[in-house]
Amino acid sequence: MGIEGKVAIVGAPSTGKSTIFNRFIQERRSIVADEYGITRDRLYAKCEWLGHEFMLIDTGGLEIKDAPFSREIHAQVELAVDEADVIVFLVNGQTGVTQNDRAVAKYLHRANGKKVIFACNKIDNLEMRDNIYEFFSLGFGEPIVVSGVHGIGIGDLLDKIISELPGKNIELNEGKITFCFIGRPNVGKSSMTNAILGESRVIVSDIPGTTRDSIDTPFTRNGKNYVCVDTAGLKKRGKIYEAIDKYAALRAFDAVARSEVAILVIDGSKGVLDQDRHVVSIATENDKPVVIVVNKWDLHSHEQDAQKKFTDELRTYFKFLDYAPVIFTSATTKPNLNLLFKCIDKCYEDFNKRVQTSILNQVLLDAQIMNEPPDFNGGRLKINYASQVKACPPTFVLFVNNPKFMHFSYERYLDNIIRKTFHLENTPLKILCRKKSKGGAKL
Repeated sequence: MGIEGKVAIVGAPSTGKSTIFNRFIQERRSIVADEYGITRDRLYAKCEWLGHEFMLIDTGGLEIKDAPFSREIHAQVELAVDEADVIVFLVNGQTGVTQNDRAVAKYLHRANGKKVIFACNKIDNLEMRDNIYEFFSLGFGEPIVVSGVHGIGIGDLLDKIISELPGKNIELNEGKITFCFIGRPNVGKSSMTNAILGESRVIVSDIPGTTRDSIDTPFTRNGKNYVCVDTAGLKKRGKIYEAIDKYAALRAFDAVARSEVAILVIDGSKGVLDQDRHVVSIATENDKPVVIVVNKWDLHSHEQDAQKKFTDELRTYFKFLDYAPVIFTSATTKPNLNLLFKCIDKCYEDFNKRVQTSILNQVLLDAQIMNEPPDFNGGRLKINYASQVKACPPTFVLFVNNPKFMHFSYERYLDNIIRKTFHLENTPLKILCRKKSKGGAKL
């Protein structure tokens, strides 16, 4: 399955864009509340419908008055519309046509070549259906009637979106190992990109924040195809004042979402900072494998056991990243670049790995015999059956007598057993517990 296009949800404030976004992706990722104009930034998520997959973009509400952040939100929406293949123009069927709706419609009529799907939200019952007719005045024909809260018409809207997408597998990176560099400003991400490419393909400067956008560069190394994505340096949340910094951060989030490996670049001459932990959270929240690259190591004071001490510091700071390999290098002198690619390849392999169900169940049966689950929450866990339900990252579902009996330490034990047995050392993995149905299979 490949990404078939990008879809942006656009409209005035409080039309229910975030509710529709959450309904499409079937999880509560976008913030939904009764507060007016709560969404400001764009949000990205993959959406699947009937075997088709596309990238969905939620945006802030467009309005004509000079409201707080209205200029920044408008710029965000312009970026979303510019990169989207299909635009869902959403209106609120309960309030009728507003001046903001007219302003959005006028803006979209000027978006030449863009496919616009018109939808009227918050039509929660048949008696409200007549509310749609006044929206014909916006010039987009009859809107598709939906209710984001109750799920009415969502299937019809998704069917229409699928019919308007450009086509199968439009991602240029399919079949290639895609990795991205992330990090604070001026840690040497662009220099690392140039070092591995062997040429100056991106701008390098000592001025923090030189890279404003993410840049994809396909290349081949030792017969393998890669795509390297350089991203803008991520500042502290409180220091993202300029709109252009905010867009650069959002582009970095998008780069991580479509990469298979994230490489966290740390300035070895300055040590580990709290901001590094914030930056890498983008990768962990997207369940991506991470390689920690300590750059500028040639500028570090090389006392005895310097690399071991630095690695211990990293492990203390990033306790949740014990699966991430650590590499010490310098974009100037270029040591350990071959090791970097070995780590990228291993992360990619582990991230995409699938294991045989029969072997998985035997391993978990042996694990329970060697180390019986503890009494927890009034009972003792019993795993009846297990299966890997997906890769990227490897995700395992355990059918158990009661999910509440799973103690976090025992889950950690099973995590270690699975990693060691199936050589999944360099990827995040997920273990989910489900209550066994009656008559279900047993280990």
